[in-house]
Amino acid sequence: MTLNEETIDFSSLTASRRSTRAFTEREIPADILDAILADATTAPSWSNTRAFRVAIATGERAARLREHYGRLFDEEIAAQARKAEDPNAEIPIPDGDYPVRKRYPDEVRPAQIEVAKLLYGTYGVERGDIEGRNRVNRRNVTAFDAPVMGFVFVHEDMLPWSAMDAGLMLQTLLLSAKSRGVDSCPVGILATWRAPVEAEFEVPEGYRFITGFALGYADPEAPINAMEAPRPPIQLLEGK
Repeated sequence: MTLNEETIDFSSLTASRRSTRAFTEREIPADILDAILADATTAPSWSNTRAFRVAIATGERAARLREHYGRLFDEEIAAQARKAEDPNAEIPIPDGDYPVRKRYPDEVRPAQIEVAKLLYGTYGVERGDIEGRNRVNRRNVTAFDAPVMGFVFVHEDMLPWSAMDAGLMLQTLLLSAKSRGVDSCPVGILATWRAPVEAEFEVPEGYRFITGFALGYADPEAPINAMEAPRPPIQLLEGK
């Protein structure tokens, strides 16, 4: 194989990986999952510190996590409905390490709005349809029923480099998965709550929950999996 052919193959691989939001029930074989995790170790790291940790849930543990996350989401939605009737009603405060629900900076907000229109439009949900939007968002907190749920933690004393390392690792992991026919989706909303993961895993002191992800096999009949978000070019800075 020539260098040019290798380059084309890699470009095809990276282009083929898109966020999957509907999975089949098909399990990922243990040896395939192990190989994906082994590939993730090849990602570069600041001073080789690799100051991140990953938790992987499958089977009954993943089912418990989906139930726990779904329950927390439902409780919050119910509290918001009560507050609409009674301004004094309290809404439970999420226990995540970082505020997931923040307004996007004006510079990047148009991109967020564009992809939101694509996403909700695929589900046929209008902007003012709060119930419909909640229904769509609930699928996020259950990681779209993927057979594998992943959770990424970064060392707080190594920020921002631990977060950079975690991102490099996660992209390597997702591309490795795709090369083996396994689909994926980063699921940042899972970091809204830490309690479900704490109930299932021993998280070391000093590690903060930054994102989740889903692995599995895409449902070919789900319209949402045909959605393609724009991929604008890298914005290069002008020289002075």
